[in-house]
Amino acid sequence: MTSADDAMDALVRTTFEVAGVLTRIAGEHDLSLTQLRVLGILRDRRARVTELAAYLGLDKSTMSTLIDRAQRRGLLTRGKNPADGRVVEVYMTPAGLELAQRVEDDVRRALAPATGRLDPEQLDQLANLLEVVVTRSSRTHAVPGPTAGR
Repeated sequence: MTSADDAMDALVRTTFEVAGVLTRIAGEHDLSLTQLRVLGILRDRRARVTELAAYLGLDKSTMSTLIDRAQRRGLLTRGKNPADGRVVEVYMTPAGLELAQRVEDDVRRALAPATGRLDPEQLDQLANLLEVVVTRSSRTHAVPGPTAGR
């Protein structure tokens, strides 16, 4: 096996592991994995429905339905862009922010056994390498920034 094959295998295994943790934690909070991703994206920003839909690979009507459900739960709301009143954006409510923080804490605890085996230098190296992978694979999508996936 080449080092590229080893890296691909490790990335896929890690993805499965992390996706399993996220799916379990989302379910514990009565969220789907997609809803969890939306909360992660909107934690520190506002976005248009079309931007969220494009990033998540969903059509606009599906995204609107997801947002409507989250809005009924009091997690998200829609509002005018402060700089351009013609633009409607989606953003987190205080209840949504509180839930996102609880979920992040749960994810951090669930992944601690794996990340706890790394020293601070290794953690920095891992974060930097994963940022390169994520940045290259999502270059065409404008919504997430440096903290969107947390």
